[in-house]
Amino acid sequence: MLEDGKHKIDQWLKVFLIWRVKHLKHKQFIYILSVVIGLLSGLAAVILKNLAHWVELLLISTDLEDVSDLTLFFTPLIGIFLAVFVTKTLIKANIGHGIPNVLYAISKGNANMSKKGMYASALTSVLTVGFGGSVGLEGPSVGTTASIGSNLGQLLKLNYKTKVLLMACASSGAIASLFKAPIAAIIFSLEVIMIDLSAVSLIPLLLSTIAANLTSRLFLGEEVLFHFELMEDFDASKTVFYVLLGMVSGLVSVYFTRSYFYIGTWMERIKNGYVKALIGGSIVGALIYIFPPLFGEGYSTVNQLIQGDEDLMLDNIHFIPNLDEFWVVMLVLFAIIVFKTLATVLTLKSGGVGGIFAPALFLGAGTGYTFSKLVNVVTGTYLSSSNFTLVAMGGLMAGVLQAPLTGIFLIAELTGGYDLFLPLMITSSIAFITVKYSTPYSIYTRQLAKRGELLTHHKDRAVLTLMNLKNEVETNFIRVKPYQTLGDLVKAIAKSDRNLFPVIDDDDLFLGVVTLNDARKVMFDHEKHDKIKVHELMTSAPEFIYRENSMEEVMRKFDHCGAWNLPVIDSEGKYIGFVSKSKLFSAYRKRLKDFYEE
Repeated sequence: MLEDGKHKIDQWLKVFLIWRVKHLKHKQFIYILSVVIGLLSGLAAVILKNLAHWVELLLISTDLEDVSDLTLFFTPLIGIFLAVFVTKTLIKANIGHGIPNVLYAISKGNANMSKKGMYASALTSVLTVGFGGSVGLEGPSVGTTASIGSNLGQLLKLNYKTKVLLMACASSGAIASLFKAPIAAIIFSLEVIMIDLSAVSLIPLLLSTIAANLTSRLFLGEEVLFHFELMEDFDASKTVFYVLLGMVSGLVSVYFTRSYFYIGTWMERIKNGYVKALIGGSIVGALIYIFPPLFGEGYSTVNQLIQGDEDLMLDNIHFIPNLDEFWVVMLVLFAIIVFKTLATVLTLKSGGVGGIFAPALFLGAGTGYTFSKLVNVVTGTYLSSSNFTLVAMGGLMAGVLQAPLTGIFLIAELTGGYDLFLPLMITSSIAFITVKYSTPYSIYTRQLAKRGELLTHHKDRAVLTLMNLKNEVETNFIRVKPYQTLGDLVKAIAKSDRNLFPVIDDDDLFLGVVTLNDARKVMFDHEKHDKIKVHELMTSAPEFIYRENSMEEVMRKFDHCGAWNLPVIDSEGKYIGFVSKSKLFSAYRKRLKDFYEE
């Protein structure tokens, strides 16, 4: 029955593809697909957002201040446990994190994402965030929608470049739907997803973000995420404070990023997923128990800080006395910044699924509000807490995501605060520079970059990243043993159309190489055929290429030694094959032409 259904689908698909080739130009087809992807992405993001909020409403039907403290402790723990349970029993695959999964698929997965990606992170993130895990829904939304774009591309037999474009359209659609910020959504694809801005990509990105944005407005109305009314214009005399805010935002971003990797390394030592969930979930629950504003995405707290309603936020904290005193309030705000980082990282590293967009905005709001209040008291200067709260949100986006333009345009679009464009640019650029000085890669890109698998806007490196060493290794070389005679080597030469002969021992270890030029000097002297051994003619390789080397490292080794052929070995020294410089150049040129040709 299932086979019959699959056969019919394949037949219909074949008919459709034939019709499309006859009636639609490729560009027209891509435009139609980008609109479809935008609609699907917008709908998926809306469903994901609503499901998480419905779960939260089922658990907590009142304001946080009226909720039992024990509820705040147990719900995040239960949510993380459920996410781990679903992952292990229903999905049975490593979900990973949404945006890194997308980047890996583009750089090393031929733009192919699994079908499970269309629902796995969505389902588990709803459980994590809905039950109060201190993360956001943006990353899972991007991962889910990009997977939809990738699978649609696979279904329609599209090439790599078109699948990447559909994934970028889907990612932009998700951001545009969640934030109602279409310009920032497109810039997100350029900065984070690393798609090239060209005439080929721009129109599809515009169409997908428009479709997603309209879908969001249709289902969620015109309600904006952050409520802000500009009460004070930018004052150039206060530029120095925006510069200082950029430095502070950069330092907070470095703290968040390093905490993410340090705690992640510590949590990876715990092999049992349920034990990890118990430990991490308990700590997250305890932090939320003490500081209820850490519950869930935290956008209500962000709004309270933007509007200067610190009393409304602090009303939820029942365990700290003297909240009427300024320095106590500052200490609490500082603690919330510190513990929000810990709660977010532990939620993710103990088995929960979510994104870091919302935590970055939360941290930015807390940083900007605290900074402005401290400066006002210490220096006697008046800084608008609302303005500095918003600008710091852009700074944290620039620092944590290492995407300064996304941070600038996202905050400007979310708030309609284009009058803050200049301070946003100042703070975001300073934050980005501060982070880059000590942390060259973001949470999204560090692991891929370490393995040489990160696609960037550097065209040479991007093409090398897209190449796969495994595909360039040649294995049709006749092997010889070190103690074979010259006569045996001559017989091998007679059978081979290559001029290289790897010398391998009985354990497949690579010892060296004999070239035709080396053998030619003595091969016609028949008296020496039984006297000379192969190892006497053997020379060492000028460099070795290891199976784990990135293509950038391979090219660097060729440039360094000047050879035209280099042996490929595994980590134990066992022979795999050879790579030739000429073949690499041919493959490089083909990749360059395929990927960048308009």
